[in-house]
Amino acid sequence: MSDAPKLRVLVVEDSPVTRHLLVHIVNGDSEMDVVGEASDGREAVTLAGRLRPDVILMDIILPGMDGLGATQTIMHEFPTPIVLITAAYDPRDKTKTFEAMASGALTVLSKPQGPGTHGFAEEVANLTITLKLMAQVKLVRRHRFRQADESPPLSRARRTAPSDQPIEAVAIAASTGGPAALATVLASLPESTPVPILVVQHITPGFHDGLVTWLNGLTPLSVRLAEHGARLRSGEVLIAPPGRHLGVSREGRVNLSPDPPISGHQPSATYLFDSITRAYGGRALGVILTGMGDDGVAGLRTLKEAGGVVVAQDRATSVVYGMPREAAVLGVVDHVVPVELIGPTLVHLLNGGNV
Repeated sequence: MSDAPKLRVLVVEDSPVTRHLLVHIVNGDSEMDVVGEASDGREAVTLAGRLRPDVILMDIILPGMDGLGATQTIMHEFPTPIVLITAAYDPRDKTKTFEAMASGALTVLSKPQGPGTHGFAEEVANLTITLKLMAQVKLVRRHRFRQADESPPLSRARRTAPSDQPIEAVAIAASTGGPAALATVLASLPESTPVPILVVQHITPGFHDGLVTWLNGLTPLSVRLAEHGARLRSGEVLIAPPGRHLGVSREGRVNLSPDPPISGHQPSATYLFDSITRAYGGRALGVILTGMGDDGVAGLRTLKEAGGVVVAQDRATSVVYGMPREAAVLGVVDHVVPVELIGPTLVHLLNGGNV
């Protein structure tokens, strides 16, 4: 039996019944222990400061100070990994969830329905695994972004097949911390962006429509869930739906595939990068943002070998420097850029700027 200390969890939920269930689930795992319970956001802030838990499990809809306000305060005063949990079906509540993620919360899960319901065991496993993974994320007080008019710092990689062809499509991959990074990138792109943008964002099923709604309020581009067979359009951002891989055809149409998960991911960033390379070759641009693991890295190698361009988020602005780090280690990255300068870098490249 391991002597390692248990992960200390703060549970924040206003419903006594749901809070009891969440506490029961967490304490039922031999590696975790609930050290505090709160029923509203202000109590959550107080307990987070006093108990300094390893991770916080928090509802977004709370009386008084809600989960958004609590997240903002906690991340400012004593940064702590926060996993949001919600059963909300109102798109406005989902929008508030993404605002909290932009303020520093790491991810969002659906509330377990309760013992005896279909899929309960899977929900419990997902919740406990997520808490353990997020507890490992090292957080700091939110950094100050560089001014947008500064020149992006570039990290060059030798291109195996240089191409002077104009870029005709952009593919973006993101995981933990991705919604906030996506918002930053897309908000800085002009409405006149001359290419389609395809996105794989790892997120809990059921929250994709909320992500689309939230992003549409932040960028001049049109954001929507990808639909099979739809024609790609310049200035449009297509988000991969849950349970399908996102790809494109050589005829410039969306291809949603039910193929099995790749390294546990469906949709998979590697699938997207492979597909966009087959369709566009050296006229494709791949972007890899913050996230755990290495999804997308194998696909970026394919894109790079075809002469495409690869942009990666830097370590300092990544919530989790996993996916972009693996791409950099593999040597397939042309530009390593802080998140607030990725958009300007894309504009530069789309306008014919050199790699």
